Order: sequence, then structure tokens, then C-alpha cells
Amino acid sequence: MIVGIDTSDDAGVYKIKSDMALVQTLDFLTPVTNSPYEFGQIAAANSLSDVYAMGGTPLTAMNIVCFSCDELSEDILGEVLKGGLDKIDESGAVLVGGHSVDDKEFKYGLSVTGIVHPDKVWTNKGLCSEDFLILTKPVGTGIIATAIKAKIASDEISDGAARVMSQLNNNAAQVFKEYKVNACTDITGFGLAGHLFEMSKASKKKIVLFSDKVPVIEGAEEFALMGMIPAGAHKNRAFCKGDLKISPDVERVRQDILFDPQTSGGLLASMNKKEAGLCLEKLLRAGINAEIIGKVSREDNQGLLEII
Repeated sequence: MIVGIDTSDDAGVYKIKSDMALVQTLDFLTPVTNSPYEFGQIAAANSLSDVYAMGGTPLTAMNIVCFSCDELSEDILGEVLKGGLDKIDESGAVLVGGHSVDDKEFKYGLSVTGIVHPDKVWTNKGLCSEDFLILTKPVGTGIIATAIKAKIASDEISDGAARVMSQLNNNAAQVFKEYKVNACTDITGFGLAGHLFEMSKASKKKIVLFSDKVPVIEGAEEFALMGMIPAGAHKNRAFCKGDLKISPDVERVRQDILFDPQTSGGLLASMNKKEAGLCLEKLLRAGINAEIIGKVSREDNQGLLEII
């Protein structure tokens, strides 16, 4: 076992021979959009992302379905599975089966197996002093999903968020592989700040987050000001309590967005200043909405997140 459960990494990694290790993960969601097809795409992209976050390549996937024919039409399930299959095909992986249970609360996701070279595994605990942190997708999906459930999000805003969530992280991961990545994770339920906090604790390094550099999905700030903050955002803030320092200059609405739980968020990679600059240029040329959003401090620390 190369990577297990002790550092809260995105997937498990098991070495099977000198030049190959298995990457294994499982994830599923309740609907975050009104379109069944989009929901299937998003849930699949979210599951596949964990393999990319470890530096791996997905090979096979298995469907996980919780669905009740008494509650919903089978046509809805068909559209969800089609969306998931299209995203699996896009990743280059193969669907090999799955399992379903009768459940009144609809859920869908994947169990994914990938491969990675044992010497090229990315984890969340390799931060080095003075590294820079690159984020490859904007945040705010939890707030948008809350607004969608409240039926106040326009089609334009909803469609924009769906495009972000359904985007695979494969292209960003391929660019990262051309540079020396010291640590990596993907941004999901703990929100951007929560995942930075996990990296800080695992690496025993202090992270400074540049709040004004974090890209935000269109509409998220407006809905946050209206109070469309999911309960998970408050739990994420509490999770970081005690090892969190926030500058008084950071507005509360920006703080809420930073703690907002994400679905199928971007990759967050740490590398030295020179590599980060070159990597960011290539990501932008590839059409990826990336940004340098923070830095690892030189201070010797047991793990602290500072938001400025």
C-alpha cells in the first residue's frame, strides 16, 4: 500500500509491480442540476477526478445507482447513465458494470480504477516551502446548486455551472505531468479552504491563500450575498477552526465562497515558483481557467491556513 486512509487523500494507491500501481476510488452524488443527463456527466467527472488528482490514468469504471422506479421515471435513469457513460468514454476508461439498489433518494456515481507509476504518485502531503498553488477551476458550485434548488438561478447561470462541473480534469492533469508537482488534490466537499487546510496539516506547512486571486463562477457571489450558503460551508469553516487565520480585509461573502463545498471542482497543485509560472502559462494556452491562488510559507509550522 503506497497511499492509504491516514492522510485523507483522494484515492488509495496499491503497488502491484515495480513500474505500476493501482489507483482506486469511489464517489457518488445526489442531483446538483435539473438535467438528468448533466447530472450523469457531473457525477462521473467528479468520480474520475480522484484518479487524476493522484497523477493516475483511469482504466475502468463501475456504476453506483440508488434509484426508485416508484418515485421517478426510468427514462430519467437512462439519461443519467448516458451522461455518465459519455464522460467515461471521454476519459478513455471503460464501463465494466455496476450495482443498483432501490432507494427513494436518487444517487449516482462511479467506482473507478486507474494506474500510475509508483514513483510518480501525487499526494496531498508534499508541500514545500515557498511553493505556489495553482487552481484549475473556479469555485462556487455549492452556492449555485443551492440557488437552483431554491429555483432562483437562471438557465444561463445553471448551464455555466454545469459546464464547469462536467469538465474532466484530464487536460489539467496532463499539463501538470510536464512539471514537478510536489502535492496535489481536487476540490470537492471540503471546499477550497478545507482542502488547503488538509494539505497544510498533512504537510505540516503554513499556507497563505490569496482570496482575491480565486476564480469564482458567475452568479455565486450574488447568491452568496442573498444567503444561498449550503450548510456544508459552515461545517467546513468549523473543520478548520483553531488553525485558521482570516484577515479582516477579507469580506464575509468571499469567505463563504472559499468554504463552499464543491462538486467536481478543479485540481489544486503545488510546485516551485518557476515551475508554477511556466505551468500556469501552458494551462491558460490550453484554455483552462487556472490561477495561482496561494503560497506555502517559509515558516516551520505544524499546519495553518491564513487567508488574506
